[in-house]
Amino acid sequence: MKPTASNGSEPRNFFQDVHEVVRLIPPGRVSTYGTIAHYLGARHGARTVGYAMLAAHTAEQYVPAHRVVNRLGHLTGRLHYTSPTAMQEALEAEGVRVEEDRVLDFAKLFWDPAVELA
Repeated sequence: MKPTASNGSEPRNFFQDVHEVVRLIPPGRVSTYGTIAHYLGARHGARTVGYAMLAAHTAEQYVPAHRVVNRLGHLTGRLHYTSPTAMQEALEAEGVRVEEDRVLDFAKLFWDPAVELA
C-alpha cells in the first residue's frame, strides 16, 4: 500500500508520503531514511527523507520521526530534537534499547515497508 493522492485529484508531495509511511512504523520498531526513500521510489533519496523528518513537526498529524534512524541504527537525527537525548528517550519509552546513540538489536527491530506493507 503505497501513498497516493489524498482525494484522487490533488497530488501529494514527497514529504507527505514520507510522513504517511513513518506513521505506519509500529511503536518499538525502527526504519531507516534509505529504506523509506527506496520504498517510495526515490532510491537515492535518503537525505530527502531526512529533510522530511526535520519538517515532521509541521505535519497536520503526528509523525513519530524518532523511529527513523540511519542504516546502521544510529540516532543521527537526535540533534534536531529539543534536547540531545529526546530522540533516545522517545525510543526507550517504546521499549527500544539505545546505547551510545545506536539502537541495540537493530536488525531485530528493523521495519521495512516493502516487506511489512506488501
